[in-house]
Amino acid sequence: MRRDAIAPRPGWQTKAEALGFDYYTIDGKAYWTEQACYAFSAAEVDEMEAATEALHKICLQAVEYVVANKLWARMKIPAAWGDYIETVWRRSDPTITGRFDLVYDGKTPPKMLEYNADTPTALFESGVVQWYWLKDVKPEADQFNSIHEKLIEAWRGVAGKLPPDAIVHFARFEDHPEDLATSEYLRDTATQAGLATKTLAVPQIGWNGKRFTDPDEVPIQVLAKLYPWEWMMREAFGAFVPGDTTAFIEPVWKLLLSNKLLLPLLWEGFPNHANLLPAFDREHPDLGGAYVKKPIFGREGHNVTLVGPGLFDTAGGSYGTEGFVWQAYQPLPVFDGNHALIGSWVIGGESAGVGMREDDGRITHNNSRFVPHWFE
Repeated sequence: MRRDAIAPRPGWQTKAEALGFDYYTIDGKAYWTEQACYAFSAAEVDEMEAATEALHKICLQAVEYVVANKLWARMKIPAAWGDYIETVWRRSDPTITGRFDLVYDGKTPPKMLEYNADTPTALFESGVVQWYWLKDVKPEADQFNSIHEKLIEAWRGVAGKLPPDAIVHFARFEDHPEDLATSEYLRDTATQAGLATKTLAVPQIGWNGKRFTDPDEVPIQVLAKLYPWEWMMREAFGAFVPGDTTAFIEPVWKLLLSNKLLLPLLWEGFPNHANLLPAFDREHPDLGGAYVKKPIFGREGHNVTLVGPGLFDTAGGSYGTEGFVWQAYQPLPVFDGNHALIGSWVIGGESAGVGMREDDGRITHNNSRFVPHWFE
């Protein structure tokens, strides 16, 4: 694993915009960068793939454990939602996407930081934008990236569970460029899989007393949403969800995986697993003196604090009402002053590739730079 400095493609902005990728700058700073790329060996790709498959497997076992033992209180989930989560889990509602955040330096086994299993970002950049970069810059090389093909395959699985006239609605915040692009990318792959689709903004979702509906009063059978489940639980409309009139993608059981209380649960069930870090719901001696404190329902690096000898970093935000978890600190590898984080994708339950993020600081945020990769 290494970071190579390279020359950006001439006119790369025009090429990015032609793909529908127009948010390569966020808040005046570069989000996508072509001044560098990450290179892996085939053996390192195999190791990341194996770790991702192993982690996804034990995460599903953790979901079963929570559901079977009705650990709603421990997971900070309202009891009224417990039966609904169990129903959706038992009937095997399909999943499309998820993304592990991994620490990996090519020398020691990849370590799981968290599982962004509900509304993972950077899907379009990982599946499409960096692939076209590869074709232009390193056409003789390969990339750990089967995201696009696996998305279409996963949507075909959804289609197989629906009647022929079914419509999948895609809800998003249309004034948020990344949200819109991610939703449109998901919708495009669903269309390629043969599904009929329709779009709407999140605030346009209505309730007619029996069903969720779109602005044309069409009942919503399947809703692909980029809106976190923990937010939906607190909404006035959220009270209607457990009535189970609409199937959601991602399904509600993904709430248990994006929940940071998953981390201590995994460590209890699989202590000393090669791909896990010690994690607890309180400060603990086994943290080893350096730890990361994370909000249970946190996102995008907000309200994260790093503590250790000679070490202190913190990020502001509005999360943490439900409490925090403590995870042993595993420093991100640093290349040319950049802290590198691997986002490892799970599509339709299978490992599907990675997207690289880097930041000047130790905490990765939603606007941390996306850097393309390749492997030999």
